[in-house]
Amino acid sequence: MFIFNCLIVFLISMFPLVELRGAIPIGVGLGLPEVLTLIIAIFGNLLPVPFIYLFARRFLNWGAKQKIKPLRKFCNFCLKKGEKAGKKLQDSTGESLYFGLFLFVGIPIPGTGAWTGTLAASLLDLNFKKSIIAVMAGVLLAGLIMLLISLGLFNIIFA
Repeated sequence: MFIFNCLIVFLISMFPLVELRGAIPIGVGLGLPEVLTLIIAIFGNLLPVPFIYLFARRFLNWGAKQKIKPLRKFCNFCLKKGEKAGKKLQDSTGESLYFGLFLFVGIPIPGTGAWTGTLAASLLDLNFKKSIIAVMAGVLLAGLIMLLISLGLFNIIFA
């Protein structure tokens, strides 16, 4: 059961939109050790990042031109979401684009995260290495924040 619970956390953290923001509370709720939950969720969340950067835009551009309506709608939705996130990131950060990418990924609110941040970096043609480092750092920050929230430490601090 322990291995199965670890696998659940790993797979959930890889899933877009949910990512480690959902995986960490689930892992803590399943009774997994907190540090192990954090490590598994971070690795699961980071695994797709280079593939998203390198291949997502190609796939989405291809899918947006297909005759299969659900595929076309999904790809257009993802392209618009990535472009919107990229423009918002550029507008709000100016010169410090990679720091903005780090914060975009690292502050765990709906619609942000490794998937969206990496897609935005890819659509903006940002430097691969710098983008991956910013996303990795953001995932670490988001993981720590989610672990603290899952453990109830923010309730203690603000009580």
